[in-house]
Amino acid sequence: MLQEKELKPLPGGLMLAVLIAVPVLLVVPFRYAVAEHNGLLIAACLLAFIADMVCTGGFTVTNPNEAKVVQLFGAYLGTIKQQGFWWVNPFTHRRRVSLRVRNFESSKLKVNDQDGNPIEIASVIVWRVIETAEAVFHVDDYEHYVHVQSESAVRTLATAYPYDAHNESQMSLRMSVVEIAHKLRDEIQERVGKAGVEIIEARITHLAYAPEIASVMLRRQQANAIIAARQKIVEGAVGMVEMALAMLSEKNVVELDEERKASMVSNLLVVLCSDRDAQPIVNAGTLYQ
Repeated sequence: MLQEKELKPLPGGLMLAVLIAVPVLLVVPFRYAVAEHNGLLIAACLLAFIADMVCTGGFTVTNPNEAKVVQLFGAYLGTIKQQGFWWVNPFTHRRRVSLRVRNFESSKLKVNDQDGNPIEIASVIVWRVIETAEAVFHVDDYEHYVHVQSESAVRTLATAYPYDAHNESQMSLRMSVVEIAHKLRDEIQERVGKAGVEIIEARITHLAYAPEIASVMLRRQQANAIIAARQKIVEGAVGMVEMALAMLSEKNVVELDEERKASMVSNLLVVLCSDRDAQPIVNAGTLYQ
């Protein structure tokens, strides 16, 4: 595989001074050649002047966080990464490659999760070029390549995990945000590594059920939430009943037999677990008939 190598160009300021000095130095011999009708010297001065003009095409500027990939007649010579004003062979082709951190947001993709439910998913990818030779020569268009491979990785990840977890130990797209982000980054990095690209961060920015099942899944989520809430309410109510019976027994407030305990437990659970305010009924009689 073609590996990046750093090219050491000549300082542009020095070469500019040399190329300006050459025509000035050619004035005296050229005038002498014309006066003496020396055709060979005239031709040499003209060739030197033409060569000087051609060399002016070798100046190039490298900006911060930018690189220039240099080729000579198709052969890779190296990459200029040092910022500044430089001079290289004027017959080389110099391609600019940005080393800045870039990001893009993928389009909303419609895929099926691990459970087969259609979902919509989108992500934001933060990336940069770290190997200019691989980015330029190993793929046709590295920017387009990153976009396509990122969307492919998002599709693969979405099909590997469910939208919602069925138990606490299972990873899901909605609940395991950090873990899914790391998985997505690694998946994309594995795909775009050959293009000389580093994936800095990848996160899901949009996640929802597809419109055709969104209402059904919303009712399902509401039902799960109600069940979970009821479980918490029942656990709390049982604890409060147990505490009430223990305190009554400890402080000898009243002696309760098993039947009265059962009645009291039933009444307390109804009051504590009800989703509406209880309407108390005062019993003026006795439990025993």
